[in-house]
Amino acid sequence: MEVVNTVGRRKAAVARAFVKPGKGNITINQKELATYFPLNILQYEVKQPLLVTETAEAFDVDVNLVGGGIKGQAEAARMAIARALCEINAEYRPILKKNGFLTRDSREVERKKPGQPGARRKFQFSKR
Repeated sequence: MEVVNTVGRRKAAVARAFVKPGKGNITINQKELATYFPLNILQYEVKQPLLVTETAEAFDVDVNLVGGGIKGQAEAARMAIARALCEINAEYRPILKKNGFLTRDSREVERKKPGQPGARRKFQFSKR
């Protein structure tokens, strides 16, 4: 089996994951996972598809991340890894789908409107 290439998106973040057989190393933008995501919760979020399918030690994952913040990037990487695992073995699909890793979370930030301080917020009304 050669390298499997997939894309995951969340908010403004785009992740391209390259998954190949290996020892369980995860690199993100040529950095170790712990260096790129210092928070344990974000590291866990990226590893979730591998932990759920019990393949954490079976594959090496290389992820290229662009755009967004750290939370969006972590969730985009999670989706890309989950999609790659589905391509590698179709038996993982029901497990990953049940946990919600294959569903694209399409919520985006609403744009700011002219004449208002934010998307929905209005300036304070003054009667006098």
